[in-house]
Amino acid sequence: MDRRTGKGFIFSSYKAPDVSPFDKLFEIFTELITHTSGDLDEALDWLRQLDEEYKLTDENYTIDDFIEDLKKKGYIRDETKEDGSGGLKITAKTERNIRQQALKQIFGNLNKSGSGNHKTKYSGTGDEHTGEYREYRFGDGFERISLTESLKNAQINNGIGSFRLTEDDLVVEDAQYKAQMSTVLMIDISHSMILYGEDRITPAKKVAMALAELITTRYPKDTIDIIVFGNDAWPIAIKDLPYLQVGPYHTNTVAGLSLAMDILRRKRNTNKQIFMITDGKPSCIRESDGTYYMNSYGLDDYIVEKCYNMAAQARKLRIPITTFMIASDPYLQQFVSHFTEANQGKAFYTGLKGLGEMIFEDYETNRKKRVK
Repeated sequence: MDRRTGKGFIFSSYKAPDVSPFDKLFEIFTELITHTSGDLDEALDWLRQLDEEYKLTDENYTIDDFIEDLKKKGYIRDETKEDGSGGLKITAKTERNIRQQALKQIFGNLNKSGSGNHKTKYSGTGDEHTGEYREYRFGDGFERISLTESLKNAQINNGIGSFRLTEDDLVVEDAQYKAQMSTVLMIDISHSMILYGEDRITPAKKVAMALAELITTRYPKDTIDIIVFGNDAWPIAIKDLPYLQVGPYHTNTVAGLSLAMDILRRKRNTNKQIFMITDGKPSCIRESDGTYYMNSYGLDDYIVEKCYNMAAQARKLRIPITTFMIASDPYLQQFVSHFTEANQGKAFYTGLKGLGEMIFEDYETNRKKRVK
């Protein structure tokens, strides 16, 4: 260090930032709510067990104090159950906070963005100026005309003595076209998502909540629809994501893709895409007479061929499908490879750890150009 200027570095022991007892417990509480699919009683039971084991609280602030603060802050409320007994329930404020925490955990390295739209290489009627100028074209708004540059052109073209401004003199400041995207996120809720002693549905839920929060806050002009698929497929609201549970279902990938494409057909955006999170092979389809054909053993050629046909249909509609396969079985990866080839989409073979990061990476880069 230069003693004359007093400039340099001073190193000291790390001191963790002060966190209130409520905030410390609340972060754990939101994690438990996600794992228990919104079951508040079970989450609080787990919290008490963790408190006994890890001494999360002391005599100055107990779990009961935490529950009272949850009520005062509007995170939980009293409710009357169907049997007439009293109980507690999480509120919409808690649901929103869970999504925000999932966003922070999975996409925590995001840099802030201004308007929250997807930039493209095309110029157009966007609101982000490029710093470049072009000639005025019919349909350009008058507010976009650069007065200074237009007057300069008029002076150069017509001279000072007989000054006049014509349409040929007008220039506008170019703006960058910003694409809008309609996304459908498909989540596999078949029984295999909790088999083999591994919880795969909780990370999938967290990714879905984070992605929903990302799109609704950072890309407000985009749309996101979430569907789940087991024996059948049906849409769910963003607010219902924390309560999502796995059922005793097979995997009807065809039904999920069919519903996703029906949703996207109704969107006016040119840019459309499907994200599919699954850990198992397609094992079920619904026949035209309403009956189900199921086969849980290996890859059934009849079911697989239906999936390939759906992938090809999506390709004709210019809807890319990005598949996130949470499995390492070679024969499943082979199926995904052929499925992706039929759609000309993307596929990731991933464990649970990097799932959110890869979804974000693909969402940011998978911008489709405008179809003329």
